[in-house]
Amino acid sequence: MVRTITATQLTSKAFSPYGQVIQKTGSQSFPINNGNCIRHHALATVDVEGEDANVIVSIFAGQPYDLPHMVELVERHPLGSQAFYPLGPNPWLVIVCDDDKGRPVNPQCFLASADQGINIKKGVWHGVLTPLFESGDFLVVDRGGEGNNLEEIRLDDNSRFIVDATL
Repeated sequence: MVRTITATQLTSKAFSPYGQVIQKTGSQSFPINNGNCIRHHALATVDVEGEDANVIVSIFAGQPYDLPHMVELVERHPLGSQAFYPLGPNPWLVIVCDDDKGRPVNPQCFLASADQGINIKKGVWHGVLTPLFESGDFLVVDRGGEGNNLEEIRLDDNSRFIVDATL
């Protein structure tokens, strides 16, 4: 039987085993540019490793998902963290799993608001980009360079799960 997981609100404390929440609320901030700008400082730490590794910035254009959503694929990035920040007005889902000897287990799902991003620690299993309601662009900061920084697993019938959320 496929289990259903209900998304909980994304908070820094709840997400801390998997990475960092990127948001202005509660951040260290100070004025810059003659007081015409507020800098929300060091919201996440980018972590990359490997020879010729570098940090890259991309924009991902994600297609929307309906709820409930069947999760059949998870991935992880063993050589670098991966940060996502939405550029649109809609909430989105963050799906993560613990690791058990190279296999994703204990899935968790968080409902992120349009003003919350995340930085997933390297090696953490996570679902694919999951915008809700309509297509959405996301600013993505992750690792570039040589080496295989992507592992994907298609979940079998015993591992698939459904995600739902109260919006």
